[in-house]
Amino acid sequence: METRQLGGLTVPVLSLGTGTFGGSTPTFKAWGDSSVGEATRLVDICLDAGICMFDSADVYSAGMSETILGQAVAGRRDKVLISTKGTFRNGRGINNIGSSRQHLIAAVDGSLKRLGTDYIDLYQLHGFDALTPVEETLGTLNDLVRAGKIRYIGCSNFSGWHLMKSLAASDRYGWPRYVAHQAYYSMIGREYEWELMPLALDQRVGAVVWSPLGWGRLTGKIRRGQPLPEVSRLHNKTVVDIGPPVEDEYLYCVVEAIERVAAQVEKTVPQVALNWLLQRPSVSTVIIGARNEEQLRQNIGAVGWSLTAEQISELDVASARTPIYPYWHQRFFTDRNPQAV
Repeated sequence: METRQLGGLTVPVLSLGTGTFGGSTPTFKAWGDSSVGEATRLVDICLDAGICMFDSADVYSAGMSETILGQAVAGRRDKVLISTKGTFRNGRGINNIGSSRQHLIAAVDGSLKRLGTDYIDLYQLHGFDALTPVEETLGTLNDLVRAGKIRYIGCSNFSGWHLMKSLAASDRYGWPRYVAHQAYYSMIGREYEWELMPLALDQRVGAVVWSPLGWGRLTGKIRRGQPLPEVSRLHNKTVVDIGPPVEDEYLYCVVEAIERVAAQVEKTVPQVALNWLLQRPSVSTVIIGARNEEQLRQNIGAVGWSLTAEQISELDVASARTPIYPYWHQRFFTDRNPQAV
């Protein structure tokens, strides 16, 4: 398995997301409901393939995802990298939300207990908390790093100014910097390229890509004129509403382009979609999900080969969207403002 960097941390280009572990709430049950035994089997397959990084969050299945992941890797903690996230509401208390010192300390301790470990390799803020000063947040993360509870820090779903303001504060006070930005990026969701990718390249922040198959739309089972497959998170309106919006016609055009390339390389639609992402600048690791062993093995098949420049260009053209202002305007000044892609 190819590896890349998140700061000083070496990670595999594919990581396994554990949002499918547990399924203890209606939203997450639509993703998957792997038991400890099933999760352990998926971890086994990953480790055999060289995938040693596993991503979770304290809100996934109300903490059950972390609990199951901890049990699935028990006895082999030294062989895996664990990343998890906090910030979103996780409890009814008035301080069970956000990136305050009060909440982060409790959130990290809770994750450590559920995971059955004494340290987290990569801890990420699940979203930006505009009500807590970034100095308080980063100072707390610095304390947690110095205490040995966290090895590296990252963020998720930040705007460009959120991330840059945080990096500037870290530099000002000599605190750890965010080495990772867990962001949505897919062939049908390319907004990451407009500002976050140039920032990532400039500041050396690796992208940890979530939902690389466009919230379940690039599985190869969704095509023009056909009903949704029987098993799909897209049947759940709540799940659809919290995911990225995609126009049907745009989706169908992109899928048809992927199918043409997939036929050329004798791969599946999701394998081509994942391989395309692995060729993009700033991407350090792509989080794959799997309800079962078959899906996992198919996703692992996205590595070990590469699309040609011509095939990448065809997919780029098919999935291109006009960016919002000021990004479309900046394309008129590329001699002094080079584009990341």
